[in-house]
Amino acid sequence: MANVVRTLLMGAPYFEVLPSAARTASPDTQEFRVDRRGVAATALILTIDVTAVTATPALTVTINRVDPVSGKVTALLASAVIATVSTTVLKVGPDLAAATNLVAQDYMPPCFRIDCSHGDADSITYSVGGMIV
Repeated sequence: MANVVRTLLMGAPYFEVLPSAARTASPDTQEFRVDRRGVAATALILTIDVTAVTATPALTVTINRVDPVSGKVTALLASAVIATVSTTVLKVGPDLAAATNLVAQDYMPPCFRIDCSHGDADSITYSVGGMIV
């Protein structure tokens, strides 16, 4: 079960997953349910913006599909380990060319989770923003 569950409306495609903050441990898992209201979302874009690091942090961001019937969670896309000041963009969409750790050629599920996993306790300052299209 996700720690935080939110509903996204298709009329407001931009959303905040995590605000910019220094973190030394994995934050709560964020789950999103898309209220399509007759509009089909086909793609998800996540932007991970790292603005400061201390020592050698190890952050991995994973987009997971959630099956609302069984409750099963399966990975759609996981970033490579992020350990430097950088901006990483992850994309999921059926018309995109797959690229390891960056792009998944798959359909945007109506229910998905974003998991930011820290590999150690070194501080990393980052934000995660999303867009459904």
